Amino acid sequence: MAERIEPVIGPVIGIVGGSGLYDIDGLEEKSWRSVETPWGPPSDALLFGRLAGVRCVFLPRHGRGHPLSPTHLNYRANIAALKAVGVTDVLSLSAVGSLQAELPPGHFVIVDQFIDRSFAREKSFFGEGVVAHVSMAHPVCARLGDAAEQACRSLGLPVSRGGTYLVMEGPQFSTKAESALYRSWGCSVIGMTNMPEAKLAREAELCYATVAMVTDYDCWHPDHDHVTVEAVVRVLLDNADKARELVKSVVPRIGATRALCPCGCDRALDNAVITATHMRDPALVAKLETVAGRVLRPA
Repeated sequence: MAERIEPVIGPVIGIVGGSGLYDIDGLEEKSWRSVETPWGPPSDALLFGRLAGVRCVFLPRHGRGHPLSPTHLNYRANIAALKAVGVTDVLSLSAVGSLQAELPPGHFVIVDQFIDRSFAREKSFFGEGVVAHVSMAHPVCARLGDAAEQACRSLGLPVSRGGTYLVMEGPQFSTKAESALYRSWGCSVIGMTNMPEAKLAREAELCYATVAMVTDYDCWHPDHDHVTVEAVVRVLLDNADKARELVKSVVPRIGATRALCPCGCDRALDNAVITATHMRDPALVAKLETVAGRVLRPA
């Protein structure tokens, strides 16, 4: 039975770890705790702790030991669990392939756009009975992106600010024709997990940003066929080590007490719910309490 965890007041930094990142070093007051959500269980228990006095919650996106594929992640439960325990800001750390020659393995990209090509996932907390449409024109929080860039540069990590992350369904990798298509669209990196994660974070009014960590070139690259699995794993693990250092540096930068998000992430639902109050499904309203109660509760 998962324990009930009361939300806390003030900034709480959520870290979602991708492939190769299943724990966070340096946490004080560290404890793993299970969390229940109306959308089922998240990928794993949540790791609670503090870094430099700032409250943090870590979720291994694929679960410890990586038992879950991108298609089978419970994205809604992952975001709902973070929201339920008081997380205000989510930093996504994700392993990706590169679609551009100037983004080699080992490079970090703080993306600012997504193209969502996934098709087998639940993409919204809302639905029949409570319809809502949030803006995704600017899908990441620039404030978090600024902090991530500053942290990367302070650590001497190779980093690019801005770029488009193409989200494919997987679990198979791209064909060469697909890879060439995505390059022609101007995409920077390709991965399998940040959608619908970013969409759900916006619906839950969480600030969200992605640091995409390049493990290899996608199959468009002429040397792709010569890359070994061992080489990719070596870069993946090295990236994960650097990501842990990044977390230590970025958390204090985004953990200070603040006013409203200047990007409006924490008010994304202000004008999003379309369904008239008297037409809303009470069961879905109740289910949405954690992520959308702010705008659904009676005035």
